[in-house]
Amino acid sequence: MISPILKTAVIFGAGNIGRGFIAQLFTQSGYKVIFIDVNRSLVDKINQDQSYPIEIVSNKGNYEIKINPVHAVHGLDQEGIALAICSADILATAVGVHALPGIAGPLAAGLHRRWQNNQLTSLNIIICENLLHANHVLKELVRTKLDLHEHVLLDQSIGFVEASIGRMVPAATKIALSENLLRIITEAFDELPVDREGFVGEIPEIKNMIAVSPFGFFIQRKLYIHNMGHAITAYLGYLTGYQYIWESIRDLEIHRIVSSAMLEAAQALAKEHGVGLDIIRVYLDDLLDRFDNIQLGDTVMRVGRDVKRKLAPQDRLIGALNLCVKHHLKCENICTGIAAAFLFQEPDLLFVPSSHTESEVEQVMSGYCELEKGSEEWNSIKKHYRQLINRYSSN
Repeated sequence: MISPILKTAVIFGAGNIGRGFIAQLFTQSGYKVIFIDVNRSLVDKINQDQSYPIEIVSNKGNYEIKINPVHAVHGLDQEGIALAICSADILATAVGVHALPGIAGPLAAGLHRRWQNNQLTSLNIIICENLLHANHVLKELVRTKLDLHEHVLLDQSIGFVEASIGRMVPAATKIALSENLLRIITEAFDELPVDREGFVGEIPEIKNMIAVSPFGFFIQRKLYIHNMGHAITAYLGYLTGYQYIWESIRDLEIHRIVSSAMLEAAQALAKEHGVGLDIIRVYLDDLLDRFDNIQLGDTVMRVGRDVKRKLAPQDRLIGALNLCVKHHLKCENICTGIAAAFLFQEPDLLFVPSSHTESEVEQVMSGYCELEKGSEEWNSIKKHYRQLINRYSSN
């Protein structure tokens, strides 16, 4: 039995992952949750209701759970943030990679206040961002905001814990939001692998949080199989004219390319980490089933957005390709997915100019993606790019 609520969890970010995943695990583990967010409407609604619904959906049926008790502090309320951090037994971030620099100052100020109050016990921060080595990134951002004499306290008492976020939480529909601004729609999957080595002091007991070491395999598995496969499903679905991820993955040709690309990455991960391929195949097959969740209503545009970040050298697409190259493995289907990414057009954010000339693509491949010009994978991406242009030129 879980003890009565005695502890406090503070989450930077009251968005889809913060409300739709991390807060659920915290409240089900006996914590009250304080969100920190810059969305005034969300903050006010959370404080008014002090609870919100999560709808768990699948092709087999749906059910609803209530998350409470919850409270919120606005991201510009420096005093409120400092007091929340002083009261925290555990912290988490779920703000998105681009927002990490923005929370470093308030987080450092809150830690400074804790130490001023002689609160020197350990405090761990679960970092729920899709970024390799997010723990090191956030720690260094916070370190720059602290006085030199506080760096020792940071190293000794604050744990920066990398997490692998596997739950899929799409944006709620307008109809759902009209009923309740706080409503979250998500899948049932709720495991949270975290890096055991990142903790300082005792590891807290959080429902479905799995502390593992070494953690490299788990974070790369999420990025190079889940995120990579999800992205390719979106990019090929976009070219074909599908609106939803479930439509895209049900297309036999797209399913073949996506599953083959995920298997290419799985083979590289097996070699990199000495993990049995059969174990990774179970994870892969489960993901393909989860992509097929009609009730989730996840869109091609949501999953495919921020294509520039997704094509970064260490991110899901180029990172998976580089791992295959490192182990001398074929990655033809990953190359197809990368080629499709170059043809994805986000509203108001054109990463590759709409003229789609090969010279423009080559500039991005060599300059941004850091691929070797004339290499086998370079030529493969160009070949598939031409094929996709020819096939979908009428779209």
